Amino acid sequence: MLVLLPPSEGKAASGRGAPLKPEGLALPGLAEARAAVLDELVELCAADEEKAREVLGLSEGLRGEIAKNVELRTAGARPAGEIYTGVLYDALDLASLDAAAKKRAAKSLLVFSGLWGAVGVTDRIPSYRCSMGVKLPGLGALGAYWRGPMAEVMPAAAGDGLVLDLRSSAYASAWKPKGEVADRTATVRVLHAPTRKVVSHFNKATKGRIVRSLLMAGSAPAGPAELVDVLRGLGYVVEVEEPAKAGRPWNLDVLVDEVH
Repeated sequence: MLVLLPPSEGKAASGRGAPLKPEGLALPGLAEARAAVLDELVELCAADEEKAREVLGLSEGLRGEIAKNVELRTAGARPAGEIYTGVLYDALDLASLDAAAKKRAAKSLLVFSGLWGAVGVTDRIPSYRCSMGVKLPGLGALGAYWRGPMAEVMPAAAGDGLVLDLRSSAYASAWKPKGEVADRTATVRVLHAPTRKVVSHFNKATKGRIVRSLLMAGSAPAGPAELVDVLRGLGYVVEVEEPAKAGRPWNLDVLVDEVH
């Protein structure tokens, strides 16, 4: 099972240990593309703070994020699972998983990123600011930029099991499963049961809880149909929309009344 996650806008501070080692990141086939984004981002932020703030879409209160980007090569690095914060990652709560579940997380979770393309939760990275919606002056829109490199590495990364796609639309634009990989891909939408509307907090928190439940249970469903059975067995209310034809992912709706 491979689980695709979005990152978080908010991030924890960089660590005090060794700096980034690009060769240590998952998906080494992305090395050249990562280097290009990193080079341009650091150069942009070092050369013109006001232009960098405009390109990155930062408010005046977030101006300090620009200085953080300037130091990306020398700042201390931490596991990505510690860097990313926010509702989904709070609900997932990687730090509190037992040892077996942590091993499963290291093997199965992949976080998409405007800067790195995608990283594993144990990959050591510095804190940064660069969303997939950014359009860099030289490389262009990052969602489009990453499509080629991700298309090269993701089919192999997907293996031959379930792909559980929990990304937001901006990050989903960087890679869309095709062919037989799409046949075993499931996307999840979380609906507030009384209103049947998507509510951001319910959506993010429930997705984090779903991943946590799967990791703790040691479940590795082979495909979307098996995933539905597993989730229902774990107590989730799931509605299914099977694809009309081959080569398209399954769409699952998880209904929740409230999130504690």
